[in-house]
Amino acid sequence: MIVARAQAATGQLFATAEAFAGRSWLLVALGLLCGAGAVVATGPEARLAATAAALTLCLLAMLLTVLARTGQQRDRADLGRIAALVQDDATPCFTTDADGQIVYLNAAAEQRFGAGDGRTLAGALSDHFANPASVLYRLQSRAANGGSAREDVVTRRGHTRLSVHRVDGSRFLWRLEEMLERAGPGRGAEALSLPMLVANKAGVVLFMNEAMRRLLGGRVRRLDRIFTAAEVATGEETVVTTADGPVRAIVAEIEGPGERREIYLLPLPARQGVRPPAGAGTEFGDLPVALLKLAPDGAILGATLAARELLHVPEGSVMHLPDLVEGLGRSVADWIGDVFAERIPGGSEMLRARYGDPDSHLKITLRRIVDQGRPLVLAVLTDATELKTLEAQFAQSQKMQAIGQFAGGIAHDFNNLLTAISGHCDLLLLRHDRDGPEYADLVQIHQNANRAAALVGQLLAFSRKQTLKPERIDLHDVLAELTHLLNRLVGERVTLELRHAPQVGPIRADKRQLEQVIMNLVVNARDAMPSGGTIRIETEQLRLSEELRRDRAVVPPGDYALISVRDSGCGIPPERLTKIFEPFYTTKRPGEGTGLGLSTAYGIVKQSGGFIFVDSVVGEGSRFQMYFPINAAAPEPAETALPEPRRTAPRGAGGVVLLVEDEAPVRAFASRALRLRGYTVIEAENAEEALRTLDDPSVDVDIFVTDVVMPGMDGPSWVRRALEDRPNVKVVFVSGYAEDSFADAQGRIPNSVFLPKPFSLNELAATVQDQLH
Repeated sequence: MIVARAQAATGQLFATAEAFAGRSWLLVALGLLCGAGAVVATGPEARLAATAAALTLCLLAMLLTVLARTGQQRDRADLGRIAALVQDDATPCFTTDADGQIVYLNAAAEQRFGAGDGRTLAGALSDHFANPASVLYRLQSRAANGGSAREDVVTRRGHTRLSVHRVDGSRFLWRLEEMLERAGPGRGAEALSLPMLVANKAGVVLFMNEAMRRLLGGRVRRLDRIFTAAEVATGEETVVTTADGPVRAIVAEIEGPGERREIYLLPLPARQGVRPPAGAGTEFGDLPVALLKLAPDGAILGATLAARELLHVPEGSVMHLPDLVEGLGRSVADWIGDVFAERIPGGSEMLRARYGDPDSHLKITLRRIVDQGRPLVLAVLTDATELKTLEAQFAQSQKMQAIGQFAGGIAHDFNNLLTAISGHCDLLLLRHDRDGPEYADLVQIHQNANRAAALVGQLLAFSRKQTLKPERIDLHDVLAELTHLLNRLVGERVTLELRHAPQVGPIRADKRQLEQVIMNLVVNARDAMPSGGTIRIETEQLRLSEELRRDRAVVPPGDYALISVRDSGCGIPPERLTKIFEPFYTTKRPGEGTGLGLSTAYGIVKQSGGFIFVDSVVGEGSRFQMYFPINAAAPEPAETALPEPRRTAPRGAGGVVLLVEDEAPVRAFASRALRLRGYTVIEAENAEEALRTLDDPSVDVDIFVTDVVMPGMDGPSWVRRALEDRPNVKVVFVSGYAEDSFADAQGRIPNSVFLPKPFSLNELAATVQDQLH
């Protein structure tokens, strides 16, 4: 390494000397000028300095000339040694300078590429391989740093091993070893009757034999002008573009040296007529698995019997899979084409069959295969109808649950608003006489607030978060009491028939809510018969010996009371049956219904532990069935009849009330209402403020009136803490949520009652008075 660096430095020195030797006359001229200056100089010091400068410049010019001649002699000697070494070499050799100019070439190089005559090596090799300038620059840079470099490059005749050695700092020796392939031109490839070509990795055709040129009708420069497919694979059938049109051929590819591709073709005879579907009448068609063989455009080339049955394809017919399925979200043909071209690895998709059952779904898995040299797409079909149905049922359940949670939350907020509206309306009504001009307007506000409260109650019923008061009831008595009201509801053109089976056991439900359910069903039946008809209400007791599975519900075995409401109306289309229990879904015209009747009935029945189902035939009518478990427990002891709550309380009732409510409008109304009834009211915005108030032992409180859900500590939590020091204080919980949402917490608090929002002035005053007395 040290010797090489020394040689390089010496070479650089001689090269520099040669460069300056051509301009040594300038140094001599400067020396003569300095000599003339010494002659004309007057002072001895100036004369001496000029003389010294003239002598120095002349000596420097002589030294450069000597070094230049020495370097030239050295170069001639080096070239002589190189010439003696490679002159008789059968491999072409070149010597170039740093700029790539050919300085010397041996006999083999001169015979192969012609005389140098000032040409560059890149120019000499321009017809030998593609882009020689970049290859030579890359190799020369590596040789300048490491002393030598070598690389194999693909040429038109095979491939060449190109090597370079650095002779000195500015000279490079190049050697080209051409290695012709046995299959190359002149070595047997031209004699082959099998079409053959050689291409590089970029798709440029380097060589093709006579058989290939005859097949294509001439020489072609790129592979994409020959094959219609983007990629060709060994052993597969492909289509070749020829002068006479497309030709089918089997491809065989061999990886050659230097990243070359040797491609051989075996042409196939043209098909006679239309090719019958593959697999028809063969073992493939009899496989007990749903399989399809598909062409790149989706044409069905073969199908098993199971696949034809799933797709409802007649045997022997030629069809396309994209015409038989849908629901992918993009073209099914594009999906098949991507799998065929290996742009995607395949995979599975859930699609819907166009023919047969409208709810029939198929899971289709695609994979690229090669069948007797022909690339195809294999499709595996699985009946996914049941899976898709379960998925839809789960999605519906999740949606209904989300709607229920939303309904419960929005009902709480509306109850707070309605409490404030109706409460302040009550306060205004107390200050107006019935004959006053504003009294009728206030009554209208109060009535519409009550209607809004009823609508919110329906939302809570659907979400199964309303407050129920279940009791053991007899269906015969309930229906007997409802008969007169129901006859008024259905009108004169509709006949109401009631058939009550004997000995139907009692059920446990909220009587008022059950009556609401039956009324909603009867009203819907009446609206389904605009021209009149008959509505039948039937009850019976039945025993299920095994569980009943229907409409995503499972009815466990046991004794049930069955209530049926049947009409002879227009019926419900099948596509609407799954949606009729959803809130706000209605088939009536705007203004004729809110879409909450059936959803309310559904929520009440489910919250009561029952089940509701519907059957309908378009043009014949509908039947709603409700299953309620028979309550066989012993009758509950009769409770002591309580006096009817007083709707007004006398002034001066007395007592101290701690009112805890985070909604300011509700707190303002409740505070004024209680003060009007003679109570002393202490207000608190939240539980923490209430507890701070009770820290003062001088504060005497008779009853807590508190909201349940508040920011920070909730109502039951702070009440339990307060009752530790004041165990005799009575409690009234108020909330816009249902009572059962915190029933467990309330049950552990003694002397507590629940008052649902929205409540009126009289209801609040009566509840507080009943607790205190």
